[in-house]
Amino acid sequence: MADAKKAVLGPLVAAVDQGTSSTRFLVFNPKTAEVLTYHQIEIKQEFPKEGWVEQDPKEILQSVYDCIEKTCEKLGQQSIAASNIKAIGVTNQRETTVVWDKLTGEPLYNAVVWLDLRTQSTVESLSKSISVSNNFVKTKTGLPISTYFSAVKLHWLISNVRKVQKAIEDSRALFGTIDSWLIWNMTGGINGGVHCTDVTNASRTMLFNIHSLQWDEELCSFFGIPMSILPRIRSSSEIYGLMKTGALEGVPISGCLGDQSAALVGQMCLQDGQAKNTYGTGCFLLCNTGQKCVTSEHGLLTTVAYKLGREEPVYYALEGSVAIAGAVVSWLKDNLQIIKASKEIEKLAEKVGTSYGCYFVPAFSGLYAPYWDPSARGIICGLTQFTNKCHIAFAALEAVCFQAREILDAMNRDCGIPLKHLQVDGGMTENKILMQLQADILCIPVMKPAMPETTALGAAMAAGAAEGVRVWSLDPKDLSVVQMEKFEPQINAEESEVRYSKWKQAVRKSMGWVMTETSDPSIFGSLTLGFYIVSSMMILIGARYI
Repeated sequence: MADAKKAVLGPLVAAVDQGTSSTRFLVFNPKTAEVLTYHQIEIKQEFPKEGWVEQDPKEILQSVYDCIEKTCEKLGQQSIAASNIKAIGVTNQRETTVVWDKLTGEPLYNAVVWLDLRTQSTVESLSKSISVSNNFVKTKTGLPISTYFSAVKLHWLISNVRKVQKAIEDSRALFGTIDSWLIWNMTGGINGGVHCTDVTNASRTMLFNIHSLQWDEELCSFFGIPMSILPRIRSSSEIYGLMKTGALEGVPISGCLGDQSAALVGQMCLQDGQAKNTYGTGCFLLCNTGQKCVTSEHGLLTTVAYKLGREEPVYYALEGSVAIAGAVVSWLKDNLQIIKASKEIEKLAEKVGTSYGCYFVPAFSGLYAPYWDPSARGIICGLTQFTNKCHIAFAALEAVCFQAREILDAMNRDCGIPLKHLQVDGGMTENKILMQLQADILCIPVMKPAMPETTALGAAMAAGAAEGVRVWSLDPKDLSVVQMEKFEPQINAEESEVRYSKWKQAVRKSMGWVMTETSDPSIFGSLTLGFYIVSSMMILIGARYI
């Protein structure tokens, strides 16, 4: 029986999917693109100060090893040998920044997560030093200077963590996004680990020239980053090295894509003009623009979509990034405690079927695309005595959809050809209320694949298609047809526009809340208050002599 199953299955491909909230390891059948089994482990986030978000790199790495072992055990329970796995792909949360000691393998500080806001004052200072007419950072990287990207996080680590400074002085420091940290360790770590990244992850650092596909000396100098600590840049589909430990020792690691690029590949958006939206901790809409860089005039990012082989061309994408999507549900659960589990939000929203004029702007980490306003903060407005937790739950789901609408509008203006439908993926797409709301607010159909693991699938496809592996064909005629669930708009366009314009009004109220200058804790820290007190003292002193 076991032999028969092995004969039918043939070679398998696995993928590490290391996200902000969890790590998973999945095994795919390349013939059908189906998941055979997987294991998932939740990852903790730490918030040492307001606006700071960190994770333990060693916990992340251990979660990967544990997921691999548990998944291989589950394969065994299905009478499938782990030796059928011929390649491993890696996909990861992007921009999250790690610096470690190459001689000890120890992280020199916690991973600074993409959502982290500690670099806001640095961003403002650097932005002032760049001419609007000659923004070489945006020209070379396709990115605005923002707390979002790795360069400013790395700049902060170098400036503020003595361990990092010392390791750089001693030529012991290595920098990487999560993919680099994982691949270095999985291929041997201190014993010959491969220090590399792929073009998609490199394009999120603000140190990478998306035209030359190389680290850029001018950018590194501008951000104060020594080039000696940067990983070697590779394509998204090639053998980087072999697993050195565990049940899959000797299996090649041959695919690497940042999570949003992986989802684009997994959704089979391999042609110019195809787009997908991923609903995870944040929300990310990517449109494949082919082999040409499209510069956005409406607040979107130009980024690398993928490069599926050393000799293959690079493909680019326009991206709209929303910081808070699934994270708003976690906030309702953990902070307000109006739900006990994330899936309960759908039941609450369903009870009322409307926000009853309540609008929620979850700008907990400022606003990303299309505004790029780090001073914005979350607000809930339009409250009345009638408003209850069900309306707030509905408004939270609506907020995710309104943010996606803003990005889709910007993308349509940049591309000139409006999307006729939107392909979606990510954990939140299990929420049918959310999917229907999204179709209603966009006024176009929303298409959800029956197999939701598109991010891991994209990494597996890249790994399986790599030269020296070749167990997964990326020829369009060989790709499995993805079965889709379709959500059609159920309200008229006029009603959608009214709700959307109200949302925009709420967004404007959320902006400009935070001033980043360090406030003086003394009583004279406020100019207005200080002036008032000094004036009052002068009047009192003068009164004594009148």
